Amino acid sequence: MEKTTFPIRVMRQFVETLSEDLGQGTLSAVLLNAGLPEEWAIPAHFSGLNDERAAQVYSSLQFALRTYYGRGARGILLRIGSRLWNRLMDDSLFGIKAQAAVIRRLPKSLRRKSALELLARILSAAPGGITVHTLDLDLLLVDQASPTTLNQSSDTQLCFVTLSLIRECLYWADGQEYDIEERACRALGAHQCEFKINTGG
Repeated sequence: MEKTTFPIRVMRQFVETLSEDLGQGTLSAVLLNAGLPEEWAIPAHFSGLNDERAAQVYSSLQFALRTYYGRGARGILLRIGSRLWNRLMDDSLFGIKAQAAVIRRLPKSLRRKSALELLARILSAAPGGITVHTLDLDLLLVDQASPTTLNQSSDTQLCFVTLSLIRECLYWADGQEYDIEERACRALGAHQCEFKINTGG
C-alpha cells in the first residue's frame, strides 16, 4: 500500500497561516485539547520532518480543529486555505514562480486548467498524486493522496482547505469565482477525493 505524503514545505506554511489566523495561544489550546504536542504551534518545529510524517501532522491538526470548533471549523479551514494560497505563491521555488508567470500571460480562457495543474504540482509530494481533468465543459481535480483524510472517517466531506485553495487559485488565475463541489471524499470511503469545478461554460 502506497504511503500518504504531503510536502513539508506546504505543511509548514499551513501551520504558519494557522498560527497567525488563530493566534499562537489559541492554537496551543486546540493542540492541548486534542492531546497533541504544544510545539506543533511553532512552524520551525517541523524542519526535520519527512513528507510522510508531514501528512500525518497535517491530518492531525485539521482533526484537532474540527474537534475543538465543531461545525465552526469549516469556516476557519476555508479561511486558512484562502490565505495559504498567497503564502504558497510568495514562498514558491523558482520553477513554480516561472510556471505561474507563464500562466498569467495566457488568454484568460486558457488559464483555469493550467492554474489547477500548478496547484497540483505545489500540493503533490509525489508525481501524479493530484491530477486535473476536463469534464465536459467543467474541470475535475482528483487528489489520490488526500492527506487531510489520513486515518479519518466522517459522514461528510473534510477537505475544506483543498477546496478553498482551488477557489483562490482560480481567482488568482482569471479574477473569477467558481462553484466548486467536493463530490467524493476518502473520509466517506471513496478511493480518492474529487473536486468538480463548474466553469459555467
